[in-house]
Amino acid sequence: MLKPLLLGSLFLLCASSLFAAEYSGTVNWIYDGDTLLVTGIGKVRLLGVDTPEGQDSQRDRFYLKQFGIDSKRLRTVARQVKRFNIKTIKGVQVRLVTDSTDGPERDKYDRLLAYLYLPDGRMLNRILLKKGLASVFRRYQFSFKDDFLAAEKIARTAGIGLWQPLIPCSLPALSAKPAEKTAESL
Repeated sequence: MLKPLLLGSLFLLCASSLFAAEYSGTVNWIYDGDTLLVTGIGKVRLLGVDTPEGQDSQRDRFYLKQFGIDSKRLRTVARQVKRFNIKTIKGVQVRLVTDSTDGPERDKYDRLLAYLYLPDGRMLNRILLKKGLASVFRRYQFSFKDDFLAAEKIARTAGIGLWQPLIPCSLPALSAKPAEKTAESL
């Protein structure tokens, strides 16, 4: 009874390793919130997440239409996520795991598509979502999509990062007639 269970577990373990590759290296450059350079691997694109660009881009229209997030907020979050990544992973030895459900290991820019794991075992992709520094890249299927959507929902509910409520501009109300000058106001 125990032998078939062990064989089945061993098969699942071996099968799962056929579908994902694992790499490790030191992060030596942060391009932006979702793209970095890892020694011995090259450029890496964090799988399943999208962070705002540092400059205005075509993607801004998507954020405005889908989520009501304006370009000013996008630029602010782009700076925040880049600073966070520099502080968290620059110079750090990380583990990268690919995902076969997303198709090829590399994108059209030859970046490795991967989940990034910190030395303590936490996944950076998920951390960025929970902090509101990224949104889920919904276009493609990937293994952690449901988990990532739940992490994004936590940030949206908390109203942090990308999901902060817009603060309306408060201007004084205009009156129809000019204010009277009094002795106290002079």
